[in-house]
Amino acid sequence: MQPALSTSNNVNERGMPVAMSRREVLQAGMVTAAAPGFFVAQSHAENTVSAYAKVFPLLDAYVEQYMRDMNTPGMTLVLTAREGIQRVVTYGFGDIERRLPIRPEELFHIGSISKSFTALCLLQLHDEGRLDLHRPIVEYLPWFRIDSAFAPVTAHHLLTHSSGLPAYTEVFPSDPLQKHRAAHAPGEHYHYNNMAFLVLGHLAWSLDGREMPELLRKRIFEPLGMTQSEPVITLDTRDRMVKSYAAFQRDRPLSRHGRLCEAPAIIYTGAAGSIASTPRDMGLYLQMLANHGVGPKQRLLSERSFELFASSYIAAKKFAPGSTYGYGIAIEHVEGHKVLHHLGGMPSFSSAMRVDIDAGVGAFGSINALQGAYPTPVVEFATRLMRAQREGKALPRVPSPVAPPTHIDNAADYAGSFKSGNGRELQFVAQGQSLILLHAGSQVRLEKSATPDRFIVPHKDFSRFMLVFGRKQPGEPNSAIVEVIWGGDWYVNSAYQGPLEFNHPREWASYVGHYIGSMTDSSLRIVLRQGRLWLAGVTPLEPVGELFYLREEAHSPEWVRFGEVVNGRCMRLKLSGSDCWRAIDE
Repeated sequence: MQPALSTSNNVNERGMPVAMSRREVLQAGMVTAAAPGFFVAQSHAENTVSAYAKVFPLLDAYVEQYMRDMNTPGMTLVLTAREGIQRVVTYGFGDIERRLPIRPEELFHIGSISKSFTALCLLQLHDEGRLDLHRPIVEYLPWFRIDSAFAPVTAHHLLTHSSGLPAYTEVFPSDPLQKHRAAHAPGEHYHYNNMAFLVLGHLAWSLDGREMPELLRKRIFEPLGMTQSEPVITLDTRDRMVKSYAAFQRDRPLSRHGRLCEAPAIIYTGAAGSIASTPRDMGLYLQMLANHGVGPKQRLLSERSFELFASSYIAAKKFAPGSTYGYGIAIEHVEGHKVLHHLGGMPSFSSAMRVDIDAGVGAFGSINALQGAYPTPVVEFATRLMRAQREGKALPRVPSPVAPPTHIDNAADYAGSFKSGNGRELQFVAQGQSLILLHAGSQVRLEKSATPDRFIVPHKDFSRFMLVFGRKQPGEPNSAIVEVIWGGDWYVNSAYQGPLEFNHPREWASYVGHYIGSMTDSSLRIVLRQGRLWLAGVTPLEPVGELFYLREEAHSPEWVRFGEVVNGRCMRLKLSGSDCWRAIDE
């Protein structure tokens, strides 16, 4: 079957899509095969020739390069400015098997970018005098059960991910007596929290009187003309969704070129990430942000509330070095300009948005797969290009290609032999800038991860966990490598000088195992190593009374509590209140 190139869209004077025939598309030069098997389908939005047309070839070249480097199936992208949408464009495939390109009118899950929509709805309620952002949340939602020795949690704390409450749980735990346990005073520490935004959705519903789907349509979609967007993800709209892809094995680290499969349909209606949209509609949303809250028909919120939305309240370095967090949005300052940005991850989508609100330009992109490749570099480059064009400056060069995951500059640091207490041995050799594990008569080339000293091993015997190298002085990148861990296995080399034996409570051995839960299809593996329990072999569990706190962050509020033990095996655990049950691994 031939690729359906005729699905590329133009738009009329109202910004609505108008179908073009295959001949019209080809005559307009609006669809090109940039390389064999790579399609670019574009439509200009409001202007016949965009003021930013000069940047399009540079951006297309970079996107093709980036998608090939990251093994990305397809991407949708919109460029916008204060004056209007400048370009809607799709790249690659919406259907890998049939080699069909993405259609611009197909819906993508925008994930946590939805949080900014929720925040704007609450700020509108604030403008209307119905919400005090600093009033205790339980005064609005008396059913929301919090166990805290600290000051009250407010909407401000929930909006900024600084409540001190755990995220890996439902708003309404299965145990009616359970309360959400605060780990620290609100406002002290940043901890990304989906549950907080689910609560904020209930807050908006309680104050407005309409549930989130209708509330989003009336307060944001309709005023902005976002006629193609859906406020919730359900099976009713699946035929409008682009085909999307997920890891074939979702319970383990994914190699960049690992196997993907078509993702099943999902239902998600929570205010933390329920919106599905098109690039055109997201362009309208970004245009409103570029105009500091002003839509085509009306101001969506007051100048003061937009300032509250886009103010820096707490450091959020996990987004990017130097990033802070406002209300449902991350903030950076780049060359004197304030830039709003956010990521959105769903089971089979990864999205990114970026708006330079001082230059008045922005971009949104979404990939129809979740495989570790967010389109962040694409929207960053697009925004830089548009700012330079707007300011009459030289356009930035296309960024360098992404290095392959097997390219390890310091591969020689990790070479050597490591032995475990039971006599097993792992041997690594460096070949130039590659690190190779010698295993079962084969050479396995390791792939670096986003975290230093951690590697993915694309071999069935090592696929469940990251392979982690430990240094003599932890955290010092130039310190000697002395140990290797893989799940519950521990290996050391001749340079290791620490203890070799560790004690732990006897009952901890019963907690080791694989647990699965219904929340976001949880898959948790607990291992025991060096006298401690670990989640996925890399996150230490710190015992505090009956709980074990996850210490991937020093102040993380997430915890585990182990339940019933049968025949020496724990059969259930709670992750911050959500139930998970033991699975039997062969």
